Amino acid sequence: MPVSTLTNMSIPSDAANPHAPDSPRSSQSPPPSGVQGDLELELLGVATALYNLGTTVINDSTKERDKPKQVGARANDVVRQLATIDDMSQGIRGMTVPLQVLADIDNARNPMQLTKERLERAATENQFMNGKIAALESYRTLLNEALVKNFPETAEYLDPRPKHATDR
Repeated sequence: MPVSTLTNMSIPSDAANPHAPDSPRSSQSPPPSGVQGDLELELLGVATALYNLGTTVINDSTKERDKPKQVGARANDVVRQLATIDDMSQGIRGMTVPLQVLADIDNARNPMQLTKERLERAATENQFMNGKIAALESYRTLLNEALVKNFPETAEYLDPRPKHATDR
């Protein structure tokens, strides 16, 4: 299905909450320009087609058995959407998705939550390393003071302040 027909499709939304709380941007913001924007719109179309398929399956399973079913047409819509994305993927070579992200999605884990957890872990490790650096600088200062006190002849060889990579 072409990108232009996506605007005619019904998209499930919650009026009180126009976008998911873990969404990186509001659903009301425009998609990026170029191929990435087209791909995003196609992915939105797949999500909509899958939603429509799910609602059709539920509706058709509760209706009378002798009426014609719309599930096949909805499934064909999903297949067409996926085929369009596959065709678009042939022209996109600069974007790669880490395999760990795909594995996490397959395991029903939210990539945004994983990113948040990894950023928090990195921040914690950074704070831990900063504490180690501060402890080593403090130790160096105390050691230099003790060396100067007990061995005054070494004072000219000891730098009174710690060196940092930014001090050069």
